[in-house]
Amino acid sequence: MSQKGPFENIGWIWMNGRLVEFDKATTHVMSHALHYGSGLFEGIRCYNTTQGPAIFRLREHLVRLEHSCKVYRMEIPYTREELEQACFEAIRSNGLEECYIRPIVYRGFGTVGLNPLKSPVEVVIAVWPWGRYLGDDAMENGVDACVSSWRRSGLGSSPALAKATANYMNSQLIKMEAITNGYAEGIALDSNGYVSEGAGENIFLVQDGHLYTPPVSSTILPGITRNSIMTLAEEAGIEVRRVAIPRGMLYTCDEAFFTGTAVEVTPIRSVDRIAVGDGKPGEVTRMLTREFLGITRGAIPDRHGWLTRVPAAVPVVS
Repeated sequence: MSQKGPFENIGWIWMNGRLVEFDKATTHVMSHALHYGSGLFEGIRCYNTTQGPAIFRLREHLVRLEHSCKVYRMEIPYTREELEQACFEAIRSNGLEECYIRPIVYRGFGTVGLNPLKSPVEVVIAVWPWGRYLGDDAMENGVDACVSSWRRSGLGSSPALAKATANYMNSQLIKMEAITNGYAEGIALDSNGYVSEGAGENIFLVQDGHLYTPPVSSTILPGITRNSIMTLAEEAGIEVRRVAIPRGMLYTCDEAFFTGTAVEVTPIRSVDRIAVGDGKPGEVTRMLTREFLGITRGAIPDRHGWLTRVPAAVPVVS
């Protein structure tokens, strides 16, 4: 694989209102975001459905991006509709039918110092092909996870509900610890010792036919895929319990799985080398995965209006 990796055939990035050649989409080394982590972002997927390319819950992702920026007093210089069109442009310009979409809003080069308010707000949208985040066979066979020694920041610290670049320094510590010790992913506890989330994913447990997931008070990012899975579970008659989850339940539950834009729905087959259930993806996990993938790929009717079709480029009439 070349140095560009998954960006090998990506020619364009949407940057500050226009398409820019990939190699020219740069920012200054003195940008505030590089020195102080002042960036907010989203991860979104476009699926090649049976009706053509469609973006999963685009509007909800852009609303969350707006909310993240509001927390950090950062005003996005584009409307939600303009950002939607920008996502379409980025996908069409690169000739993609299925891809990952990364909008990022950050403080550029303005002043030097912690105060960000005099640094310009810049907006970039990149797209690229991205397969299974935790491995090609992760969704079918599950992954091995560990409980990290690193904890999530407390509620009075960095707000977890904002998808901020700075928050992911903590996620990197969790991820590197897991990889170094032979696991695919790490699971963080909150400041009170309850289960929070994976390094970059929400987590669900199945026990006695009920679905458990940590509440927002356990310093989680309120995931959009998480919300989708809860909706699908409730439709199937499965009770969803948003409660504080003690660490021990990770070892005694019947099933466990991660959710997120990158991982979609990925079963957890073991935690700290203790098998989850029988060490294989469980019945509830498989059912929810089938439903989720069926909707995102257009095989099951989109009864919730979650998919936004990527329109074909409109020809310019001279």
